[in-house]
Amino acid sequence: MKTDQKMNKVLYSIAKSWGQSESEQFPTADILEWVAQRNKQVEVDIHKNRLSESDFWFYDREEGCIHNRNHSFFSIVGYRKQMEDGKMLSQPMLLQPEIGYLGMICREFEGIMHFLMQAKIEPGNVNKIQLSPTIQATKSNFTQKHGGARPPYLEYFENASRYEIVVDQIQSEQSSRFYKKRNRNIIIYVEEDIPVLPSHRWMTLGQIKDLMRVDNLVNMDTRTVLSCIPYANLRLQPAELLKLSDSFHDKALFLSAFVGSGERLLPQVYQCINNYKMFSDSYAELMPLHALADWVMEDWEIVCKKPYPFKVVFCDIAIEGREVKRWTQPLFEAMGIATFGLICCEDDGILRFVVKAVPEAGCFDGIELGPTFQKEEVPLSDFQEDVVTRFFESRVASGDGVVFDHLLSEEGGRFYHEQNRNILLRVELSELPPLPEGYFLLDYKTLNELVQINNILNIQLRNLLSLLEA
Repeated sequence: MKTDQKMNKVLYSIAKSWGQSESEQFPTADILEWVAQRNKQVEVDIHKNRLSESDFWFYDREEGCIHNRNHSFFSIVGYRKQMEDGKMLSQPMLLQPEIGYLGMICREFEGIMHFLMQAKIEPGNVNKIQLSPTIQATKSNFTQKHGGARPPYLEYFENASRYEIVVDQIQSEQSSRFYKKRNRNIIIYVEEDIPVLPSHRWMTLGQIKDLMRVDNLVNMDTRTVLSCIPYANLRLQPAELLKLSDSFHDKALFLSAFVGSGERLLPQVYQCINNYKMFSDSYAELMPLHALADWVMEDWEIVCKKPYPFKVVFCDIAIEGREVKRWTQPLFEAMGIATFGLICCEDDGILRFVVKAVPEAGCFDGIELGPTFQKEEVPLSDFQEDVVTRFFESRVASGDGVVFDHLLSEEGGRFYHEQNRNILLRVELSELPPLPEGYFLLDYKTLNELVQINNILNIQLRNLLSLLEA
């Protein structure tokens, strides 16, 4: 079979799996029992300590940053940005220039595509186990700079060209905490038998999406990888399209993803983003942590003198079953729960989404498309209320049109107990207020085309799109 025909078949199978909320071979009840048992069995000891109590991490005053003695993984540096309105933003920032793997293996069982998922504990997880991609590893991990074992299944991704590569994208991370951080989101399709470790299980796409309704169970890395599946590349005959639609209860979403509105709004989107890149007068620089005027460096934390979305803490960590069993590291701790929301509405039978061009401090290109609503518990000074944000908050407060409202965790490898509220809000098109400049009303197919380009959709928007159920 020609490669393009084979990939079309793979994408079709993945699209069908979107609507398969149960698996005969791997029932959801068994998956939940497996997670519960592993949570009972695994030993975890995570507590805050002082930076001076670590023999690996320290503050290098000459370089002005916190890093470890191997100069591996990441460092924490000072960051300052002159905003266009003249205000100054300054904060600690995670600097991790290396690109890690967020990789999934998928395979068909009796004609239904399944994904090999991992029960993984990260040091900052608010609970213990969360469902992660097949492999989730920094470059320091898989090059064994920490002296630990190689992550399982790494060889499949190192030799990805031997298999069908469904997606292979470099995508951004949380740009409010990371400085220009990106990871490699990759899915490969295999046909051979794969040994399944006790830490892994097969699941359909529909099962994973159902499990996203369990607070803090499906981790952020899973959500971002799934958001990159290139449905827009699927080519279907009318009969195939009709058959696929049987897998979807939400016909407006189905048409949005696989047919589209036919309206070409990409030039307007690119003009908005490129105008910001070209004409923005904001100026940013890295600087020593001790030179941040509004921040206090203590041995147990780095905290802002005024209300701020996060602080930096230091932790001593012991987790059974990891490549390294015990270590210390800094973590960013959120001050409260942020809210990320996406407004959806039908237009001529096709679901559309209200998205907004959002500049962020550490964004690789300065600006990306974000969700309708993106607000920290302690908002930054550049958060702007407008008619859309007020409409969103009013509807959420009343509960009218809320179809998804759950707490989901952020990146547990760098963030301490950070869980954010993720909301999908469905409204009538006629109820939407006029969209201010910078907002767009786009179908899923257009957003899916954009996610195939590096650094266009931010991680909050990608995560919200991954929540959509057939």
